[in-house]
Amino acid sequence: MALALQTFATVKDANAALKSPGNRYLGGGTLVVRAANEGDVSVSSLVRSTDPSLFTIAVGGGKARIGASVTMAAIARHPDLSSLVRAARAVGGPAVRNMATVGGNLFAPAPYGDFAVALLALDATVSTDGGETPIETFLAGRDSDRAIVTSVGFALPPQGGFRFLKVSRVKPKGVSVLSIAAVLGLAGDGTVSSARIALGCMADRPMRARAAEKALIGQSLTKGGIASALAAAGEGTSPITDPIASAWYRNEVLPVHLGRLLLT
Repeated sequence: MALALQTFATVKDANAALKSPGNRYLGGGTLVVRAANEGDVSVSSLVRSTDPSLFTIAVGGGKARIGASVTMAAIARHPDLSSLVRAARAVGGPAVRNMATVGGNLFAPAPYGDFAVALLALDATVSTDGGETPIETFLAGRDSDRAIVTSVGFALPPQGGFRFLKVSRVKPKGVSVLSIAAVLGLAGDGTVSSARIALGCMADRPMRARAAEKALIGQSLTKGGIASALAAAGEGTSPITDPIASAWYRNEVLPVHLGRLLLT
């Protein structure tokens, strides 16, 4: 079945077109085109927008705003987003990174969506024509929300404050066993004053490791200091089982890799 392609100059017009049954939004195409190629008959027409704001990266005043159609490759080479290079390069190989977008990554099901894990740790907000939504709220309702994401915004982490790790069996571009992102704040004595830890593949979408975050507060980033956080890392998780790894295996290796990330 041939797919129709509709192009609109504004996000508003593209949003209106998505109200028709069978219409799906086309960003980089790494999700929706694959679905169509694999026989998803619910997709009859692709909708896209050439609105310039979707392709813009704005950095200033300690904050960043990234258009939803910005690719992983563009993020990886942007001089003011160096802290996110590892997370952007975790998405597929070079060909995929040239197409995969920020907006699309927010909708990627586990074991994909590694960049969304980073955005969750960064406490990003997700913007649509209807306004801004905290990323946790957005991720929880993403299956029923058909509004086009226009951008994501977040405060730039301090130097060394953001950490990211992707664990895969195949190097350098294998699918995730799990991914972990953390934003840590340190007090003057070197103890953890604030922590946001996000996990990928430990549920059907990126999630916070709240018990581990709580256990880190007031602790030093030493083997003994992080022990309670590692013990709590799996609380509230519901890891996926897929051809890459079982839920049991993901639960077992999570504390190991979280420990490595925290002690980096």
